[in-house]
Amino acid sequence: MAPGHVAYGMRASFGTSHVSPEHVIAWERGTHVPSAAELTALAGALWCRPSELMGRPSTLLEHRIARGVSAEDVARATGLTLGAYTHMEEAGLWTGDKRQSVKLGEVLGLPPRDFIAITRLEDDLARLLTDAVSTRWQAHIRDIAKLVSMERRDLKSPLSAMHQEYQGLMAATLSRAGGATASGEDGRRYIENIVDHFWARLPGSA
Repeated sequence: MAPGHVAYGMRASFGTSHVSPEHVIAWERGTHVPSAAELTALAGALWCRPSELMGRPSTLLEHRIARGVSAEDVARATGLTLGAYTHMEEAGLWTGDKRQSVKLGEVLGLPPRDFIAITRLEDDLARLLTDAVSTRWQAHIRDIAKLVSMERRDLKSPLSAMHQEYQGLMAATLSRAGGATASGEDGRRYIENIVDHFWARLPGSA
């Protein structure tokens, strides 16, 4: 399809009357970025999903566009007013409560890693993971599963492996000369990156 054909399709079927072939050329060259409405119309004209035209979504707006869900539908599903939701989207800051966060994850189909990032729960996850690897991971699996909206059975292997890795690291460094210092440094590095260690052990979360 030539740029003119794409622009015509967007104007004729999706109400973007301002779009010209020059707009399409600029998007192709990367000199301009389409708005949310333009991206949705562009995907429709090309018979594909918005997500196929995007990189990995990272913001609330990008996740909604990639999913093809309207702002009205997200607001309704989460129990927010449209104004309150669009304000969060424009600010790039989700401030809903836990129940609303769960509903957001459901309506946008957010994978666990994206859900945690969007709802700003990474600090809570890091705290729970730190407790899991430094004590008995079995005592914390329920809270972790609830936080990331996953089944406990799917977390047994990652948490067990992380616990063994951390404990093995601590045991090895303690046996060195000046072990307390070495242990503190190695343990600190592991804990600093504990959320990344967790996602790396979950299939499809990298």
